[in-house]
Amino acid sequence: MTSASKTSWSVANAKARFSELIDKAKSEGPQTVTRNGKPTVMLVSVEEWEKRTAPKGTLLEFLQNSPLRGADLDLRRLADQPRDIEL
Repeated sequence: MTSASKTSWSVANAKARFSELIDKAKSEGPQTVTRNGKPTVMLVSVEEWEKRTAPKGTLLEFLQNSPLRGADLDLRRLADQPRDIEL
């Protein structure tokens, strides 16, 4: 894999070329850092993080689009008395 399209970095390489790693995350998207050959962490730009974690609509819209909307749910509370507990 050439440096121009690199998306996976060893910890040692990420440390040695951290500025480049940041630039790649901003310009090319998420970058994976591996430890012992296994993916360990992902570096993403702030813009990418905000895009992926932004709320998708309001709570009202979520509830209105729920597959349970209109379902015949029994939401009555039980009238049972609490049990006695010895302390």
